[in-house]
Amino acid sequence: MSGLRSVGVELDVPARMRDGIGLRADVYRPAGDGPWPTLLCRTPYGKDAPEWIDPLAAARAGFLVVVQDTRGRYASEGEWRPLRHEREDGYDSVEWAARLPGSNGRVGMYGLSYFGSTQLMAAIDQPPSLAAIAPSLTWCEPLDGLLARGGALELGLALPWDLLMGVDELERTLPAAEREARVAALLDEHDRLTRNAWWELPAGEAMLRRHRTQDLGGLGGDPAVADWSRVAGRHERVTVPSFHIAGWHDAFLQGTLDNYTALAGLGRSARLVVGPWTHFQPFADPVGELCFGLRSSRLGVPVHPEGDLNDVQLAWFRRQLDPAASGEPESASPVRIFVMGRNAWRDETSWPPERACEQRWFLGAGDVLAAGAPAADAQPSRFVYDPADPVPTRGGSLVMAPEFAAGPFDQAAVEARPDVLVFTSEPLARELEVTGRVCVVLHAESSAPSTDWVARLCDVHPDGRSFNLCDGIVRLGEGADRLRRIEIDLWSTSNVFLPGHRLRVQVTSSCFPRWDRNLNTGNQGSVRIEVARQTVYHAGERPSWIELPVIPARGDGA
Repeated sequence: MSGLRSVGVELDVPARMRDGIGLRADVYRPAGDGPWPTLLCRTPYGKDAPEWIDPLAAARAGFLVVVQDTRGRYASEGEWRPLRHEREDGYDSVEWAARLPGSNGRVGMYGLSYFGSTQLMAAIDQPPSLAAIAPSLTWCEPLDGLLARGGALELGLALPWDLLMGVDELERTLPAAEREARVAALLDEHDRLTRNAWWELPAGEAMLRRHRTQDLGGLGGDPAVADWSRVAGRHERVTVPSFHIAGWHDAFLQGTLDNYTALAGLGRSARLVVGPWTHFQPFADPVGELCFGLRSSRLGVPVHPEGDLNDVQLAWFRRQLDPAASGEPESASPVRIFVMGRNAWRDETSWPPERACEQRWFLGAGDVLAAGAPAADAQPSRFVYDPADPVPTRGGSLVMAPEFAAGPFDQAAVEARPDVLVFTSEPLARELEVTGRVCVVLHAESSAPSTDWVARLCDVHPDGRSFNLCDGIVRLGEGADRLRRIEIDLWSTSNVFLPGHRLRVQVTSSCFPRWDRNLNTGNQGSVRIEVARQTVYHAGERPSWIELPVIPARGDGA
């Protein structure tokens, strides 16, 4: 198979869905007689756009590759309703691809993000010809990273996504006399997001009315939308082998990890690879403002047992889809992670690593972060949160408009604000590895009935630069004005804090426009805002801390 060079391409091949709607795909067929193991990618972004796996390269490697426009997008028929038809259409498309001339009848699905979700939705419906999936950089629970996070709206994702997806929708549905002006207005809206739509109240509603485009689901608040793409609670129906790829700075990091751990926990055949990447290509240096080295690249560098990450994926698909290769042994552990700070790949037998030990580092008075509990008389920390002047988004695990890049960025401007509490450790005498899920626990209260709490873990370099690793938000819809215990899920990371580095925790109440602003009134559908006075406690029965999964160093019982 590796010697194949000639590939035939058939464009706009129709597939009829159960309700009569025709979806179209480009089919890349290897030269020769076959039959060939078959790969299917279903995308709403246009089958001519760059894909996660190059279909020509995969066809040259001996796969029949099918790249299909989802319902209502580009060359496919039907009404575009985000996420709505992916289970039924996924089932029908798998069975259609299995019957294509040259297919061996065994289909694997691949792709990231939305077309990672299309795989999981098809797998839940269990088409008989589906033999493997590789859902990458995708979600598990839509209300934890896609539509919302901790109860706050993923505004930074929702607005630009709705606008950009609306371009093809308007091109397809409007008469020529109206089309040009409407598309131009939509593009202008996207380019003015920072000045206009992100600030409008109620969040997103005016923009949707202006352009009448389909909403992913976060702005409209339709609970059915989340259910259309929810994997959480349905993993038992996913019975085929799966290969999961995640990025430490990806908007859907935790969803990918959760999908892997759920399926592995059910005894399914599953693999996981996590790199230092954001959601967008090229998955190479720099990531944000940091360089992790050539070995961190997804493509072109043979740092895995079977080459680069695409080589690993295709070798895995061959074992799942080609009966002649089914007896070949796996060449790697089920989990492979890139450990930041040390900037090296490492194999693990499970995720999260079982040897991780939970350590509490306490937030103390005077901006101190320490392993020991604060003094009994430590005074609370306070700040004022004004929704009219929210803390700006600076890097992170996000998908937003281009001016808000994802990944690790120096947090100096954020940490200089009076509405951001900053707790910093002493310089470390030796390495400290944090690998696993991170949580911040606050004992806190607000003067407002409803408010948000945001926490962030950072790695402070010896030169003073503070780089974000992971963060999270919790929205208190009511009762925020009572002293209470608040848990903030920061998702997961893998980072070695090197000697001379310091740990830092930020605590604040906004990260805008990534998440919509809490108006502090208890009514997010209004335009009225209130200023909130926030208090974080430290002492006695009201401590606040960060819970870190620490990998013991050699000689510490590891």
